[in-house]
Amino acid sequence: MSALLEVRGLTKEFTSPGGVFRQARVVRAVDDVSFDIHEGETFGLVGESGSGKSTTGRCILRLIEPTSGEVRFRGRDLLGLSTREMRAERRNLQIVFQDPYSSLNPRLRVRQIVEEPLVVHGIGTRETRRARVEELFGLVGLDPSHLDRFPHQFSGGQRQRIGLARALALDPSLIIADEPVSALDVSVQAQVVNLLLDLQARLKLTYLFIAHDLRLVRQICDRVAVIYRGRIVELAPAANLFAEPQHGYTRALLSAIPLPDPSRRPERLAYDGTTFDRTIPLREVSTGHWAAVK
Repeated sequence: MSALLEVRGLTKEFTSPGGVFRQARVVRAVDDVSFDIHEGETFGLVGESGSGKSTTGRCILRLIEPTSGEVRFRGRDLLGLSTREMRAERRNLQIVFQDPYSSLNPRLRVRQIVEEPLVVHGIGTRETRRARVEELFGLVGLDPSHLDRFPHQFSGGQRQRIGLARALALDPSLIIADEPVSALDVSVQAQVVNLLLDLQARLKLTYLFIAHDLRLVRQICDRVAVIYRGRIVELAPAANLFAEPQHGYTRALLSAIPLPDPSRRPERLAYDGTTFDRTIPLREVSTGHWAAVK
C-alpha cells in the first residue's frame, strides 16, 4: 500500500505576546510529528483538547503555516509550493470542520456554499456547476429541493452533511475530518459516520480522522496515532493499540472509555504529565506498533 501523504518532522510554534510584567513565550503546539497515510485508509489522530490534533491537520493543508518540517502529497512537497500552486493542490486535499454551525456562511444559501469551491477553481459553466451541486446534495443524503435555503434552516447533522458536500465538490483524494461528529447529538453521530464510510467506499477516499472519541476511532480507523502535548507518543494498527497500549498516556485515555455494562466500573488510570519526557523517540515495540517508551 503506497503512502498518499507523508509527514516528517512537522513543527508549529506560536509566540504569546509579552507585556510589561511578562516575557513573550514560545509554545510548541506541534512537536516533530511524523506519520504516513496510505491510499484508501482511515488514519486516526487522537488526544485530549489542546494536544495539537487540529493544528496538525491545518498545518498539513497550510491553513496554518508550519514552523518547520516536510509534508509530501503523492511525493510533492506541499510546503515548498507557492500560494497559487498550493491553491491548485487543495483540489486534492479538503477538510470538514468540527463545528457545523460556524463553518457555513450564514449569509449564503447552501447552493452557493457548495458551489463556491467550483467557482474559486473556475470549474464548469453555471449550468454544469448547478447540476454538480444537486448531485452532491443527493450524494450526502439531502434533498436537492432545499438548496435555496440558508444554513440556519437545517439541523446540525444536515449542516455537517452540507460541509461534507462542499468538501467533495472538487473530487479530493484526501479529506481531513476534524472531529466531524463531536458537535452533534449522539443519535445523529452514527448517521454521519455511516455516511463517511459509505462515501469512502464509493469514492475511494482517504481520511485523516481527528477525534477524541476513542470508541468511534476503534470502530472506523485502520491505524491510530496518539498525540500528547504536540508530540506523537504511540502509533499502531487500531486493533493493536486498543489491545496492547504501551504508553502511559494511551493507557490513561483508553481507561476513560465508558463500558457498555453500567454495572461495571472501569478502572480509571491517571497519567502524571510531570513525568512526560518529550525527548524519548518512537521505537517499534512490535510489527507496525511504535511507542515513545524506553
